[in-house]
Amino acid sequence: MLKHRGFPGRLPGTDFQFTVRRANAKGATPLVRRERHADRKPADRRADEAFMSALWMYFGAEPFERGNLDAGRLSWLFGREVLPAEDPFDPASYEALLRVDEAAARRSFPGAFDDPAWERI
Repeated sequence: MLKHRGFPGRLPGTDFQFTVRRANAKGATPLVRRERHADRKPADRRADEAFMSALWMYFGAEPFERGNLDAGRLSWLFGREVLPAEDPFDPASYEALLRVDEAAARRSFPGAFDDPAWERI
């Protein structure tokens, strides 16, 4: 499992995790598209924005390996702002390649591209 050095491990001051420490012995947790409903808590929305900001600041529009990025946090963005970058795509692989869909991400999280959102929240 690739560890993304320098990537924020969590949203400061919260328990919202962005990375995992070690690979799961049973394999990577599969990525699934989770529906974001309008009544989600503001803290959850801030965590999504901060994670999107970290992805953009760290990877930009280039494809990136899933590595130690948290599957739960990725799943909130998967299928919309974060898309598979390879075909066939294995959602249960630490080596799976992903990419940020900049247009979709800017529509969903316009403030995530100005400055590191995880630092200002």
